[in-house]
Amino acid sequence: MEFKHKSVLLKETMEHLKINPDGIYVDGTLGGGGHAYEVCSRLSPKGRLIGIDQDEDAIKAAARRLAEFEDKVRIVRSNYCQMREVLEEYEIFQVDGIVLDLGVSSYQLDDPGRGFTYRNGEAPLDMRMDNRQEFTAKDLVNTYSEMELYRVIREYGEDKFAKNIAKHIVAARKKKDIETAGELTEIIRAAIPAKVRMSGGHPAKRTFQAIRIELNGELEALQDSLEDMIDLLKPGGRICVITFHSLEDRIVKNIFKKNENPCTCPKDFPVCVCGKIPIGKAINRKPVLPSEEEMIYNSRAKSAKLRVFEKMGRE
Repeated sequence: MEFKHKSVLLKETMEHLKINPDGIYVDGTLGGGGHAYEVCSRLSPKGRLIGIDQDEDAIKAAARRLAEFEDKVRIVRSNYCQMREVLEEYEIFQVDGIVLDLGVSSYQLDDPGRGFTYRNGEAPLDMRMDNRQEFTAKDLVNTYSEMELYRVIREYGEDKFAKNIAKHIVAARKKKDIETAGELTEIIRAAIPAKVRMSGGHPAKRTFQAIRIELNGELEALQDSLEDMIDLLKPGGRICVITFHSLEDRIVKNIFKKNENPCTCPKDFPVCVCGKIPIGKAINRKPVLPSEEEMIYNSRAKSAKLRVFEKMGRE
C-alpha cells in the first residue's frame, strides 16, 4: 500500500515558520514528507533539514519524496522526543525551526493491517506507530485491568461511558481474547445506550483514540519534550505544532504560556522576585485553523489547530 497523507495547514505552517534559506530545520513527525518538502524547497544549498519519524513506512515514503533534496536532508528513524540526541549525532545544537504534525497519518488509518481504525472489522488490534515496539493494542485490551481501561478511555477518549465500556471489555475477554477491530467495536457498541448510538458519532471512535494514545505514549512524549524543543531553537527561531484533539492542544497551549510567562511570584507581588524571565512568545493568542476550502477537500483537517511559538531575541 502506497504511503499517502495530505499535509494539514501546510500553507499556514510555512508562513509562520518564516524560513531562513540558510537555516537548519527539523520535522519531528516526518510522515510522507509533505511539510518537509515545502521546507526543503525554500532552502538554499547551505540549508539543512533533519526529518524524524518512528514509522518504518513513513521513513521509506519520505526518502522517496525528498530524494531530489538529498544533499539538504537527513532522515532518522526515531521518536521526536529524542530530538536533542538525534541532532547531537550531526553536531547540531540549535535550529532555526521545528515542525510537529501530531496524531495519526492518513496512511496509518487507511492501511487495514495497522489496526488504527474501527472501520475495518477484520483488522488486527495493533495500533503501533513503531513496529519495533512489541506491546500492541491487542495486548493492552486483553491485559489492562478494568480500572486501567476506565482511566484510559475516560482521560484520553473523554467518553462519558468509559466505565461501562471498560466493564464490557473485561467481561468479553473472559470468554476469548479480543483480537480484531470488529470485535472491539461490537463490544463498545453494546456498552453505549442505543439512543446515544443513534444521535452521536461512531461509538468506537473515542475508545480507539484513547487506546492509540495510551499505547504509543503520545501525550507523555509531547509533555516531556516540548520545552526541550523550545530550548533547541536559536534566538528568533520558531516551533509550529499542529494538533488534532483537545488534549494535545491543551498541552501545547499551556507549555507555550508557561514559557511566555514563567514568573512564579504571587499575583499580589508588586515586582517579580523569582528571577524567571520569558523564553519567548506565542505568535497567536488563538490557534490557526484550516480554511473552509481545506476542510472540504481534506475532511481530516477539520479538528486541526496550529500553534506557533517564537524564541526570544534575534542574532
